[in-house]
Amino acid sequence: MLNEIDGVDKEEVLRQARSLWQKYFALTKELLKFSDQKDNELFMDLVDQRGRLIEKIKALPANDYRSSEECKKMIEQIIPMDKQIIYRAKAWLNKSRRQNSAVRSYDLIESAGLRGTVFNRKY
Repeated sequence: MLNEIDGVDKEEVLRQARSLWQKYFALTKELLKFSDQKDNELFMDLVDQRGRLIEKIKALPANDYRSSEECKKMIEQIIPMDKQIIYRAKAWLNKSRRQNSAVRSYDLIESAGLRGTVFNRKY
């Protein structure tokens, strides 16, 4: 077989690479869609799935799919989506940290024995 090098069918490897990149692209679109949702478990599951796809892509034998025009166009679409996902994830994380900080501050007041005490101060 002309397309076979070291027992690896180059066409099959390219087909697998194309399929994995298309799945990666689809998962990225889903991640973007769910990055504004309240369902953090689903979001994290999609992140895990995408991570597994990256590992599969890296595990493929050497191939030229990444340098193909088809893949380059897909990557050009993925990059802005990734940036939006990261921005939204950071915003969610910051909001979560502020909420946790507020909750902890009430816990500190309670543990200091100041339950039910109201402070009225004019500044």
